[in-house]
Amino acid sequence: MQNALKLNNGVEIPILGFGTFQITDPKEAEESVTNAINAGYRHIDTAQSYLNEEAVGKGIQRADVAREELFVTTKIWIENTTYEGVLASFQRSLDRLQLDYVDLLLLHQPYNDVYGAYRAMEELQEAGKVRAIGLSNFAVDRAVDLTLFNKTVPQVDQIEVNPFQQQADTIPALKEEGIQPEAWAPFAEGKNDLFHNSVLTSIADKYNKSVGQVVIRWLVEQEVVVLAKTTKPERLQENLDVFDFQLSDEDKKQIATLNIGESQFFSHSDPEQIKSLASRKLDV
Repeated sequence: MQNALKLNNGVEIPILGFGTFQITDPKEAEESVTNAINAGYRHIDTAQSYLNEEAVGKGIQRADVAREELFVTTKIWIENTTYEGVLASFQRSLDRLQLDYVDLLLLHQPYNDVYGAYRAMEELQEAGKVRAIGLSNFAVDRAVDLTLFNKTVPQVDQIEVNPFQQQADTIPALKEEGIQPEAWAPFAEGKNDLFHNSVLTSIADKYNKSVGQVVIRWLVEQEVVVLAKTTKPERLQENLDVFDFQLSDEDKKQIATLNIGESQFFSHSDPEQIKSLASRKLDV
């Protein structure tokens, strides 16, 4: 698989993925997925909580690409994070996606019965319904804890990584445990005026690239899987065009100065945030 990384179970994951978070309009989600695949993306990321699995599935079906060429991820939401909840809700996700299997299944948040849920995911993997299993938004200690009390080392941990939350300690710690880091919100959803940041624009101008391309390249060079979202067709191709330049050590030092070292969205250890997330019922 071109521009792919090998997970701890031998499955290859494309290093560039198309994220579908907040693409809630069914028609737009379907068209965006089809356009992304036609532009060259082979990695599509969705989740139960995005409420767009059905549209994503339709977009996949519309694209003229064989299923085995695609890498499709979905995630189990908190209310389904139990042994029984995973088995029941995963089948509903498969039905919405119109797929016989997914390539990667993640626990979306580190709450509820993650141990029982993970055992169900291990069973789905053994049954061939899932090629790889993993986590999302788990701190390294939580990932290690889960590993110690289950059979399978998670293949992936999807975490927030961007120039303002660089996860400089977390990324190597996950790799040390054999877990592949994957970045959500690589552009921080434009927070702190990222796309006009003077450090990033200066580097982008040097290589005749966009700020978005510089951020993606910065992650690729760390061997972190990148999930970039856009609904603009011209940006789809641009975000893939990051393999013809290389950042210098000085570039990387400059980007390191942007690190604030905290989430640009919310804290997963904040009790009120946990209560808010856990109260969100999807009924999916």
